[in-house]
Amino acid sequence: MPEPEAGVPGLPGALDGLRVLDLSRVLAGPWCTQTLADLGADVVKVERPAGPGHPGGDDTRGWGPPFLKDRSGRDTAEAAYFLGANRNKRSVAIDFARPEGRDLVRLLADRADVLVENFKVGDMARHGLDAATLTARNPRLIYASITGYGQTGPYRERAGYDYAIQGLGGLMSVTGERDDRPGGGPQKVGVAVADLFTGLYTTVAILAALRHRDASGRGQVIDMALLDTQVAMLANLGANFLVTGQPPRRAGNAHQNIVPYQVFEVADGHLILAVGNDAQFERFCAVAGCAQLAADERFARNAGRVRHRDVLVPLLEPILKARRRADWLAALEAAKVPCGPINDLADVFADPQVRARGMTVRMPHPHTDGLELVASPLKLGDTPPVLRRAPPLLGQHTDEVLGELGLEADEVARLRADGVIGPTPG
Repeated sequence: MPEPEAGVPGLPGALDGLRVLDLSRVLAGPWCTQTLADLGADVVKVERPAGPGHPGGDDTRGWGPPFLKDRSGRDTAEAAYFLGANRNKRSVAIDFARPEGRDLVRLLADRADVLVENFKVGDMARHGLDAATLTARNPRLIYASITGYGQTGPYRERAGYDYAIQGLGGLMSVTGERDDRPGGGPQKVGVAVADLFTGLYTTVAILAALRHRDASGRGQVIDMALLDTQVAMLANLGANFLVTGQPPRRAGNAHQNIVPYQVFEVADGHLILAVGNDAQFERFCAVAGCAQLAADERFARNAGRVRHRDVLVPLLEPILKARRRADWLAALEAAKVPCGPINDLADVFADPQVRARGMTVRMPHPHTDGLELVASPLKLGDTPPVLRRAPPLLGQHTDEVLGELGLEADEVARLRADGVIGPTPG
């Protein structure tokens, strides 16, 4: 099955007509604004122009390799990292460290419904672009700030990074192999989950603020912190601690509250066995030829299996290792016992279910005719996400957006000559 193409550009999205001013960079903010853009919002991404000593633009433009290759097969300046979080946006290169640049951003904010920024606490106030200033000019503006630690508290002025937040927020204390096993110790998650979840929570907060504005006519300020999100993401493990007062420990690929729910070695590799209830355990034991374990009072109920984990799992390991992965998967799926393979990304994007769900898309880009991206997972029946724009080149839409503000071509040329805005990308 071929990869789906980008959707119909003229199809209106759920957020069609919403204007978003994106002053964020790296991942948490751009992930939020990309989601809004996928749903139809007009997102204008303001980036720093290139200048002496700095390449300009979102930091992630240079976070490669890999870089997008052009039609001749040569690397461009567009890192895959940037491409993955910035589709459907327009890029404007404005230096708002300069007074005229700040004036342009204020004009953009005057016409915006939503502003998203992720500068350190106090940085926007120094530029006169803080929430108090911009919402006084535009009371309907929803101003969303994303920081590492929030606008209040003793850590508020610290720079926040996903890796540090995963450690400080407890995630790494429950991620990784047990300390008493080879390779034991704390591990970060393979993707920047604190950033990604904060971006998604910010999206939810913005949609709630828009609903409130529909009723009241007033915008509001949103204060989002990576640390807050990471603490919330502890979910059942956080609840376990608050109930018991005992910090959970790393369990490797096992589940803290369900057994057997982990990776097992099989004859030709590994598989995930995810037994979620007692009936599934009974069916697993029937398939595995160990019905006596399901009848054992130590293992018949999940609470017993958790308490006797160190007895049960060693009994299961040689049983699982005796058969090949394909045999196990076929037999367990037929018995409706949750299980699965451990795929690398080549396997993921070749998987027939992933392909059937349209989780990759192709779209034209200034450097290539067939840029392939991971698609939005949102499936809306009437207003699905639509790919209207490839991730932009730095400053690609500067003239277009400033023209919408009413600036004449000669004024745009003067601002460019003065270095307030960036050059037209080649």
